[in-house]
Amino acid sequence: MKKTLLKTPPIGVPQNIERMIRGADAYDSSCSPEARVYYIDRDGGYFLKRAAVGTLEREAQMTAYFHKLGLGAEVLDYASGECDWLLTSRVIGEDCTHADYLSSPERLCDTIATTLRGLHEMDAPDCPVPDRTAEYLAFAEKNYTSGNYDKSHFPDSFGYASAEEAWRVLSEGRSALKSDALIHGDYCLPNIMLDGWKPSGFVDVGNGGIGDRHIDVFWGIWTLWFNLGTDRYRDRFIDAYGRDKIDENILKIIAAAEVFG
Repeated sequence: MKKTLLKTPPIGVPQNIERMIRGADAYDSSCSPEARVYYIDRDGGYFLKRAAVGTLEREAQMTAYFHKLGLGAEVLDYASGECDWLLTSRVIGEDCTHADYLSSPERLCDTIATTLRGLHEMDAPDCPVPDRTAEYLAFAEKNYTSGNYDKSHFPDSFGYASAEEAWRVLSEGRSALKSDALIHGDYCLPNIMLDGWKPSGFVDVGNGGIGDRHIDVFWGIWTLWFNLGTDRYRDRFIDAYGRDKIDENILKIIAAAEVFG
């Protein structure tokens, strides 16, 4: 986790949250242009997130739900005004980009694969997002219609030569996607917490809900490629997760959806 000590505390913090963090050292821990994330060094650690108005409401709901299941941080406060603020407790341990984990890639691969299978096997009948797949497909369609064809994170676009080809694959295959498992929605190494190789929770679960497990499987494969700089762990990840639950054809449909941002 990156931490840069701030000389002055975050500006514009809502009063209720400001009272909780007043006088504590604050560190910039941001890793995305869409949000600012601050680590607050108090009571074992808090994380304070600031983003555009309305963008953290879902994350607050799903974080609270994951915490209820024993899978994530406690939501301490959520406020929305000129922007959104979300204050949570710290999940113990370190995320999977820590050097101790990256230095053992085979063990890391197996750990995040089995951890993901465990998440997908959980019973979650009261999840506040009961059909994440429908939202996922609607988002891809909106971006296709508006011309948002984002290849920046996918150098070869998974073999799709154009937006039209990817859209054809997605349109023809979308009915194969289900909403039958609790998913994280952004299953990448920075969002998976381990405490001495033992899973301790998940962060950044705003894209979670009841959805298609292949969305998480796709990102699990992608994050190993991205963070380790090689695709050699793809088959190992699938084997560790369990090939009995993975359809390679559906992974191709997910890949088609993902190039639309």
